[in-house]
Amino acid sequence: MVVRIRDKATARHGRRFGNYVKALLSIVFAWGAERGYVSSNPAEKVKNVRRQKDAPEANRPWADEEREAVLEVAPPHMRTAIGLMMFTGLGPKDALRLPRTFYKAGEIATRRSKTGEPVFWPVPSALKAILDAAPKHDAVTLCANSNGRPWTDDGFRASWRRVRIGLEEQGRVAPRLTLYGLRHTVAVILREAGADERTIADALGQKTIEMARHYARGADLKRKMRGVVASFDDEVNRRRTKAVKPD
Repeated sequence: MVVRIRDKATARHGRRFGNYVKALLSIVFAWGAERGYVSSNPAEKVKNVRRQKDAPEANRPWADEEREAVLEVAPPHMRTAIGLMMFTGLGPKDALRLPRTFYKAGEIATRRSKTGEPVFWPVPSALKAILDAAPKHDAVTLCANSNGRPWTDDGFRASWRRVRIGLEEQGRVAPRLTLYGLRHTVAVILREAGADERTIADALGQKTIEMARHYARGADLKRKMRGVVASFDDEVNRRRTKAVKPD
């Protein structure tokens, strides 16, 4: 039964959702078995659906040309959020909900909602230009929709889908371009610019099992990230010059 439910969920909504449904069933059955409502947990030995070797990469990094194409056509009220994701590696939810007060003196300091890890980015020049040109609004968030109100996740997702599909139809971006792929993009650019894995994890606010963070870490992170973002900024500008062809 559990296998059939898992496979049906996978067929309709994808491998990750199918595995999530299986995990949820396992939790429910374990709760019931512990309390005597069922004799055993039928989901306990059911395996996850494996990713096929030839399956396309989820949330793949964006090509330089794709990044330029999206920034070119995205409406001004969308460009702020996309720029935050593109040049700091913030996930969509963290970018959309970033309070405007967290951007001060050319620097962004926040915490990832998923891990609680600190994220500190001196704003790269490409992002500064986007923020300087952003439409004025009174929302408490740095990003706002065309009505000057904070974005909802669904609202931004719908607007992004129109932009993405339009660019796909024009052949300017390849299929399967996702906003979360911009985190992967930042990691790739940092790696290619010479950053080590620990530095990339700090830049993206990733938690590791080896290290527990505390507030004193923030000062060291700020000093470290100023140098890291300077290298990132140089690499982004080099790529933009290469990607944008003269008329």
